[in-house]
Amino acid sequence: MSKKPLKTKASMLADQMFAVLAAQNPEPKTELYSTNPFTLLVAIVLSAQATDAGVNKATPALFKAADTPKKMAALGEEKLRGYIKTIGLFNSKAKNIIALSQMLLAEFGGEIPHTREELERLPGVGRKTANVWLNCVLGEPTIAVDTHVFRVGNRTGLAKAKTPLASELQLEKNIPARWKQHAHHWLILHGRYVCTARSPKCEDCAIADICPRVGV
Repeated sequence: MSKKPLKTKASMLADQMFAVLAAQNPEPKTELYSTNPFTLLVAIVLSAQATDAGVNKATPALFKAADTPKKMAALGEEKLRGYIKTIGLFNSKAKNIIALSQMLLAEFGGEIPHTREELERLPGVGRKTANVWLNCVLGEPTIAVDTHVFRVGNRTGLAKAKTPLASELQLEKNIPARWKQHAHHWLILHGRYVCTARSPKCEDCAIADICPRVGV
């Protein structure tokens, strides 16, 4: 008979915090606009060093014109730049998205691979992007660490890390299994709207009474 893992201080804290956040928002979703798994992948690539709101202003028109790898590859880099020119780093992102689309057609039959290792082979797709896509599309309990997740994880004591990867590994260890499916969305939304970088709204925070306020 296997023993249950011992609860650590961080895991007990996570249990309390996510119980509160789950009561507020039982099934949090990404705020990125998409129409299918491919357009979500494109939206996630576009969101790097950009806001979801900014990406969402550009993508409805883009996805109306190109919502498959074949259509995106046919659109070409120059026309794609026209759709996404309001998004930061649009030149390099256009190049990556066209190359990503071409690679999907050439190596994966136009389908998006279902492993993080294969996803990370795609141009413009790093570990965070792969984790977001796997979580949102396949329902895998991955934890994607962006600036919000990194900040909130360190502030609350759920992690004590100096890099996104270290934060991801610590959060995976400290967050109980029943919360992992939605954990990164709860942390992102909490960091975006409550536990903000410059002026955290502690007076409006649902988990303020259990937050140790450590770290950054």
